[in-house]
This record gives sequence, structure tokens and C-alpha cells, in this order.
Amino acid sequence: MRCKIIARDKKVHTIREQIANHIRVDILSGQLPEGEQLREQSLAKRFGVSRGPIRDVLLQLTQEGLLVSKPNCGVKVGAPLDELIQPLIVDLRQRIEIFALKKNFKALNNKTIKSLDKMVESLRIACKAGDLAAIVTHDMAFHRYIVEMAGDKDIVAVWLPIIQRMMLHYTRHEDMMENYREHVAIVKAIRTKDFEQAVDALRQNIQ
Repeated sequence: MRCKIIARDKKVHTIREQIANHIRVDILSGQLPEGEQLREQSLAKRFGVSRGPIRDVLLQLTQEGLLVSKPNCGVKVGAPLDELIQPLIVDLRQRIEIFALKKNFKALNNKTIKSLDKMVESLRIACKAGDLAAIVTHDMAFHRYIVEMAGDKDIVAVWLPIIQRMMLHYTRHEDMMENYREHVAIVKAIRTKDFEQAVDALRQNIQ
């Protein structure tokens, strides 16, 4: 199915970024399964672009850890984290998000709370509907918002491949509404200015 790409999307500013986002969500939501081979020609036809931007996107997603490229084998969707590596990745992600939260915790205001509430409501709707693609999108947006509060692009750059590897073929919750409730707990702690509780809620969600 051919996708419509809008050159000046409000959230992603280039065609390449829009294509990357489409494919990223397809991978993280499981619509593109582990081992699925991605071909430049078919993707170019799907998105209505030349093969050049597709090649750049595949390279980008490979660098992010979502795709695997091997000589003479093309590009394929990567596998979930190895069980031996999982605890390390979880620890790194927790440290980054707790650091970002701590940096500006006292300065968080009603505008911040409203933004988080809005994202959590979008997550609730997605969880209730069982829409995995939307769940992944809103879940990542929520946590990216927290990381970006640190005001450091380098932190975001380090954090992004970590969360994407964790969410690859995401299956942690049997009941997706539990994911929603975990995010509610994070916002509740932030609203009451309880940093320790916010940290506990983040740790509970990031596993």
C-alpha cells in the first residue's frame, strides 16, 4: 500500500524523517516482523520517492539498531535484545530518564503536567483499542518528553537507540492497560512534586 508523504509535516520536517518514522513504527509495533527483508525498490514505490532517500533511511535505522545489514544479504528487521544484555540496557535507560527528570524536577509547572496528561490520555485510548502502533508511538513520545526536559540533545541522542532496542517487538504487557496505569503513576508523582515516587514509578515502567 502506498503511503502519502507530506513535505511539511508539523512534527517531522523532511520527507526522509517522515519515511523513517513510518518504518520505525512498523518495526516497533511488529507490523514488520523479525527477519523481514526490506528492499529499496519496494519501499521507494510505497512512499512515492526515489531510492536515494530510502537508502538513507535504511542506513539510519540500521545505526539505530532496528535493522541489521549484512554484505550480500541486504537489510533485515533486527531481533529483540538478548536476555543477557537486557538488564544492562534497562539500567542505562533508567539512569538517563531519572537524570533528565531530576535536572528540572523542581521547575516543572502546570504546562508540563498538562502536556503529560494529554500524552497519557492518548496512550489510554491506544491501549484500550489494543492499537500497538499507536501505543508504541505515544509511549515513546511520553518518555522522550521527559528526556528532552534535560535540555541536552546529546542525552536524547544516547537515549533514543536504547529505548528503540528495548521496544523492538514490544510484548512486556499482556494487559496493555497496565502500561497506561504505569504512566498515570509517573504523572501523579510529578504532579505532587514527589521525586522519589516519580523515580519508583519510572523504574516500574522501564523494565
